[in-house]
Amino acid sequence: MYIGVDLGGINIAVGLVDDNYNIINKSSVPTGRTRSFEAIMKDMADLCQKVTEDAGYKMSDVKCIGIGAPGTPDVNGKRVIYANNLDSFTNVNLESEIQKYFKDMPVFVENDANAAAYGELLAGAAKDCSSAVIITLGTGVGGGVIIDGKIFSGFNNAGSELGHMVIVKDGVECTCGRKGCFEVYSSATALIRQTAEIIADYPDSIIHEMIEKNSSKISGKTAFIAAKQGDEAGKKIVNQFIEYLGVGVSNIINLLQPQVVVIGGGISKEGENLLVPLREYVIENIYTRQDPRTQVLAAELGNDAGIIGAAMLWKQS
Repeated sequence: MYIGVDLGGINIAVGLVDDNYNIINKSSVPTGRTRSFEAIMKDMADLCQKVTEDAGYKMSDVKCIGIGAPGTPDVNGKRVIYANNLDSFTNVNLESEIQKYFKDMPVFVENDANAAAYGELLAGAAKDCSSAVIITLGTGVGGGVIIDGKIFSGFNNAGSELGHMVIVKDGVECTCGRKGCFEVYSSATALIRQTAEIIADYPDSIIHEMIEKNSSKISGKTAFIAAKQGDEAGKKIVNQFIEYLGVGVSNIINLLQPQVVVIGGGISKEGENLLVPLREYVIENIYTRQDPRTQVLAAELGNDAGIIGAAMLWKQS
């Protein structure tokens, strides 16, 4: 048995995983991002114990613990160097902190997006592929790159920040300080902003009724729902969003030529309504004209990808 930890800014999710990548038991608690790292690590350890014992196992049955953490990790040093959404996690040694509770337990550490990408490679949409890119459309745009079965993160473990490649020169300013990043055009946050901007020019759009004329009620689903009902504003928003997404995906394919690009996050639940036009755009805009070409698929594991990938980080060592 193996334990996978998905340490997020909102929740700590922990799962007990078997050799076939099945999650036997899982649980989560709020992270409380402003708390001390010692308090967060204690909750993490308590969850590890809980998911194991509630499933009828002992911690002695667990071979290792893998942790997917936000920010920049030191994979070999088992540390989080810096995490911008966890206030106290600067140069925190996760291995030594875990071993305060489980003596001599082997610990593996990786960036959370990379761990989720690895989970999709092992047991999800990228299963049986040797190379894959996973793009997660959430508050931002996260990404993980797998090359020849190995997580790619650059010489300094800070690579694969796909959300921060520029797709619009001098475009909308990103939280990173640059302008025109993929993230500010293709995240769920971007889609909400784009919806609010465009409906201002469509006073008869059904979106105004849907949100009761309150822009704070716009979600990543709003434009897609309206588009399915034939609403012109909804269709314009969705088409624009897919074009921006297509630019980023096409760039990634041209650069890496992975076997598959997997789209995750809440927007991926739109399924073929998102993927069919996205694939059409990509085919028109990638350099490769011959088969085989990169497939574009929806993620399959949801939030479980991070747990499974983290639990199996020992395979990367």
